[in-house]
Amino acid sequence: MLEVGELRLDPATREVWRGEAEIDLSAKEFTLLEVFMRSPGLVLSRLQLLDQAWEYDFEHRSNVIEVYVRYLRRKIDQPFGVTSIETVRGAGYRLRKDGGR
Repeated sequence: MLEVGELRLDPATREVWRGEAEIDLSAKEFTLLEVFMRSPGLVLSRLQLLDQAWEYDFEHRSNVIEVYVRYLRRKIDQPFGVTSIETVRGAGYRLRKDGGR
């Protein structure tokens, strides 16, 4: 079980919760969140996220990371009034160590 603040992710059952609320994620959203939760507080570049969350090469100019980060924010942040995934301008993204409490 991975825990960052109130976010919990169970890799074995592929379930995610914020507090007591279960969050339904697609397979790719789950994988991307797992990458973030294994490195809380660290800035991960788009290239690092592509390498860790996608099994095949994507065009480096693709905006797939931005799209999936937006999907995650809509599911794990917006309904709860928090911000857990931060954009680090010019560098990438970071999951806050407190999970966005």
